[in-house]
This record gives sequence, C-alpha cells and structure tokens, in this order.
Amino acid sequence: MPLYEHVFLARQDISAQQVEGLVDTYRSLLEENGGKVGKTEYWGLKSLSYRIKKNRKAHYTLINIEAPHEAVAEMERQMGLSTDVIRFMTIKVDEHETEPSAMMRRSDDRDGRGDRGRHHGGRRDHGPREPRPERTEAAKPSEPAAEEKKEETKEESGE
Repeated sequence: MPLYEHVFLARQDISAQQVEGLVDTYRSLLEENGGKVGKTEYWGLKSLSYRIKKNRKAHYTLINIEAPHEAVAEMERQMGLSTDVIRFMTIKVDEHETEPSAMMRRSDDRDGRGDRGRHHGGRRDHGPREPRPERTEAAKPSEPAAEEKKEETKEESGE
C-alpha cells in the first residue's frame, strides 16, 4: 500500500483540542476506506509567511498515512470542504520516518540553545585566514614616480 505524509493547516481561532478532533475524524475516514494512520505530530500554532483566508497564524499537523489513493483523495476532498482547514499538502514517500520530524527536532534544538551565543558575527567558515599576497614593486606607488608626475603636470601647464 502507498505511503504518504500529509500536513494540514487549521484556522488560528480553533483550539488544539478541536485540531485533535479533526485528526480523529480524518483518521476514521481513512480507516473506513482501508487505510491506516501511523504517527501524528501536532506542531503547534505558528505564524504564516503571508495571510491565508484572513489568518495570520495556523495550527500545523503532520499525519503519516498508509492507504490506497482513493482513501487519500476522499480525505483531501473532505478537507477542501471543511471551513477549519485552510491548507493541506500530501506527499507520497518511499518510507515513513520513525524519529521525530524536522519541525519537532528544530523546536527541541531551540530549548537547548545549541551553539548560540558562542559566535558574535564575523566569519562563518571558522577556518584560518590566509595571508594576503605581498604587493609587487610595480603595484606599489613609489615616491620618485609621484614626483615625476607632478613635474610633468607642471611642464604641460606651462609653469
């Protein structure tokens, strides 16, 4: 049976419990049509990059699905009709990840603060700087040459 990762965004003004209710509704719909739901992750209420249907934030949820295409198509149809779901995306995958998704790992990294505070700007490659090449004599301005230029300009002007 095909494997899918499905992410949907729910309106900002519903509660997290109502989002869980939506997940349960879609889980039962998939199971009725011969599929099953693996891992589900609630990513929380996050800001959107731009307004979608007058919403500035949305509840993000990930669902791992193992179901026939018809079951997924019916779930997407139901989501399209729902006023609580503002966007969704389903991607077919070769296998499901067993560990937490990148969104969950990223929020865990924020709690530990990682390497933050150690670097204060500057270079990001952290390698040693290479010495600058020495300038050649031709590239260096010499004082006699500068004096000759002054004399040439005086002669041309007729002084």
